[in-house]
Amino acid sequence: MTPTVLTVNAGSSSLQLHLVRDGRVLRAEHSEHSPDPAEAERTLTDFLSEAGADVTAAGHRLVHGGEAVRAPTVADDHVVEAVRGYAGLAPLHVPPALALVEAARRVLPSVPHVLCPDTAFHAGLPAAAATYALPAGWRRRWGLRRYGFHGLSYAWAARRAAELLGRPAGEVNLILTHLGGGCSVCAVRDGRSVDTSMGFTPLEGVPMSKRSGSVDPGMLLWLLSGSRLTLEELRDGLEHGSGLLGLSDGLSGDTRDLVASSEEAAALALDVFAYRVSREIAASAAALDRLDALVFTGEIGWDQPEVREAVCGRLSLLGVERPAVDDVDRDGVVSPSGARLPVLVVRPREELQVARETLDALGRPAGEGGRP
Repeated sequence: MTPTVLTVNAGSSSLQLHLVRDGRVLRAEHSEHSPDPAEAERTLTDFLSEAGADVTAAGHRLVHGGEAVRAPTVADDHVVEAVRGYAGLAPLHVPPALALVEAARRVLPSVPHVLCPDTAFHAGLPAAAATYALPAGWRRRWGLRRYGFHGLSYAWAARRAAELLGRPAGEVNLILTHLGGGCSVCAVRDGRSVDTSMGFTPLEGVPMSKRSGSVDPGMLLWLLSGSRLTLEELRDGLEHGSGLLGLSDGLSGDTRDLVASSEEAAALALDVFAYRVSREIAASAAALDRLDALVFTGEIGWDQPEVREAVCGRLSLLGVERPAVDDVDRDGVVSPSGARLPVLVVRPREELQVARETLDALGRPAGEGGRP
């Protein structure tokens, strides 16, 4: 019997549920808020009962597993508790994800549950890319290193891009950028991540919807001194009041709203965002000796052509030409015909990657339909 996988993707303020069989989505549900832990079981039960399908396994997207989970891993009590010890590294994502894991294990006690970490794709980062210039004693004591995130999205997009280029997945050199509520850039050499903009937590890197991205650590120390800000005020500002929302003076953290706005603050937010993303893309090129394509994925990367155009417009030095400002409805090349460097757009399909990694972890074939 072809296995059916329930995939659970709990974001900081959203929940996506999918039933996947043979690389195809049978049923999907997307909510713009994470369910209260008390409601999680009912949410899952209702979704499964309406689907009417027998679930073979459940796969859970895990943003940060720290050192506890560095590859897709079957969840048991010990593993869940070990991951809980790293919840502070991604406080917006890990607690709701673990609440859904526990609820799903109660709803589906007889099927295996697999944690699929976003960090797995970056687990083999070279030391030069993974190591912070911090005291060695700190790094050893607390495991301070760059983990990288959005790995499920990148794993899917890299394989899909290789197919679009007509190349084996293990032979492509790419720069990928995942732009959505969270944003990052990743350099891939021979199909493997060799650098990425996010680090120890999902707060590092380019500006995001409401997260700041990288800022001067000296400024943060200054804000914490002299009773300017408390630690909680600083954390809340960096995670909830910064990024596009902060740049636009509170107008919106959504690029669609900012593109439609005539406010100067909206224009500034988009300009800073595009500049920082393009600068990170250019920096990532230092990790490669050849570049086969630039790939956009994530909700913004997929369906916000104005942002793609603004980012590409700053990258002529890499051979990037501005793509047409048109919506796309399928994966493919959006750069002009004959461009020296192809620019690709790949729809984010984390649910299919979670299903694939879940079955791989359990030693079951994904089926031909599960391969991009």
